[in-house]
Amino acid sequence: MDARLQVYDDKMKKAIEFLESEYAGIRAGRANPHVLDKLRVDYYGTPTPIQQVGNVTIPEARIIQIAPWEKSLLREIEKAILTSDLGINPNNDGSVIRLIFPELTEERRKDLAKDVKKKAEEQKVAIRNIRRDANDAFKKLGKTEDVSEDEIKSLEEQVQKMTDKYIKEVDVVMEEKTKEIMTV
Repeated sequence: MDARLQVYDDKMKKAIEFLESEYAGIRAGRANPHVLDKLRVDYYGTPTPIQQVGNVTIPEARIIQIAPWEKSLLREIEKAILTSDLGINPNNDGSVIRLIFPELTEERRKDLAKDVKKKAEEQKVAIRNIRRDANDAFKKLGKTEDVSEDEIKSLEEQVQKMTDKYIKEVDVVMEEKTKEIMTV
């Protein structure tokens, strides 16, 4: 691949990776430890991911269990979960915290599916913006360096093919997540 295109290919790949990480945080009725990825607890004055201050396990399909390495962190973890947008009340028994995920209602599934679609659209826009930036850069190349119009046209066509490929990938990732959410 042309070095001038590689930069834009990498940026488009990052857009897909970002979308996948966003989707990992959307719960689909089953316990998924990735819903905790964005949560931080105050650990000796430092915001620290929950996975780094305790053992996160899934004893049953709809339960996440968090066993902190220090009992003093139970309150901090509980507070982080309550102030988050998870919408789940933690059960604290004095040694571990359990998050019990209720079955999703049909209405909630549809809302989540809309959210999934919205996040996918945002990444499509990001990918198209990368294409626009690439095309602008190629036009500048034609003015500043000795690059022929045919070569610029070729670069623009390659970026368009790359864009189409990543837009399709966004659609595939979105379909998979929507299917996962809508499956009862």
